[in-house]
Amino acid sequence: MENPRIPLRHYYNCMALAAPRLYPYADTTVLAQIGNTPLLHLRKLTANLPGVEIYAKAESFNPGGSVKDRPALNMILDGERTGKLNHQRVILDATSGNTGIAYAMIGAARGYKVKLCLPSNASPERRQILRAYGASLILTDPGQGTDGAIRRCREIYESDPDHYFYPDQYSNPANWKAHFESTAVEIMEQTGRRLTHFVAGLGTSGTFVGVTRRLRRDLPHVKCYSMQPATPFHGLEGLKHMATAMVPAIYDPSIAEGNFEVETEQAYHMVKRLAREEGILAGISAGANLAASLALGERLAAAGEPALIVTVICDGAEKYLSEEFWNDPD
Repeated sequence: MENPRIPLRHYYNCMALAAPRLYPYADTTVLAQIGNTPLLHLRKLTANLPGVEIYAKAESFNPGGSVKDRPALNMILDGERTGKLNHQRVILDATSGNTGIAYAMIGAARGYKVKLCLPSNASPERRQILRAYGASLILTDPGQGTDGAIRRCREIYESDPDHYFYPDQYSNPANWKAHFESTAVEIMEQTGRRLTHFVAGLGTSGTFVGVTRRLRRDLPHVKCYSMQPATPFHGLEGLKHMATAMVPAIYDPSIAEGNFEVETEQAYHMVKRLAREEGILAGISAGANLAASLALGERLAAAGEPALIVTVICDGAEKYLSEEFWNDPD
């Protein structure tokens, strides 16, 4: 009998692994496991916020380990559909790490070569994962962050455009549409459409833009807040300080109810709290998302306004365990 707590597709996939002849219709390929990630209730972190619940979409459960699996797959499939991507071309893009890992994983699964430009200060774990998947890396000036990686990527593409498929995650509508069609739908289903607020950080802005646009359409009462680093120079890998960075073409600031600014140290502190109070090992951007969500929750609790806030655990901690902040005193 089906376990009612397991989504039907996952149930059949599990059964297919045990008895593939009995369930030949189940797709057990790695790419079929993208999406349908858990929504985790953060009970301990909100214990002092009466009437406020915070849930986190655990995107580290994706096979590539991050939320970026969704847009990377959508951009690659869109490239195949439009004929811009074939096996004579190399997938090329700029990345802070997670989208690159997703490209590399998907490229390996679908038989594509992958070349990536990323800042040289990307964590050693990220670079090692990329090399493990067989991706070719071009390391760029760490002082220029992802903007420097974008500039270098454009130079490489423009030097030989027929050799590359350049999805350009910062400008490609297939990025935010992945979240419009999947992430937002899952959040609505998993909360029984009871959510009142959504919080997400800005990197490419795909997650925030895609989820917010779907919520604006289907649940217009939900208030959506963006989050970004408080200063131009920060340690929040993958996130952009929009006032001083190259603004992604897909970013739409008009759809945000408001914006939270988070210091790097706040994110570090929240990552450790997630691990030690909720038993969740999460990445630094997840810590920043949670810091913003708690700030919003405190504001709502003080006003006596009940709320169900949803945010995103963008990835796990395994890519950041070499960071010194883990050893810092609390």
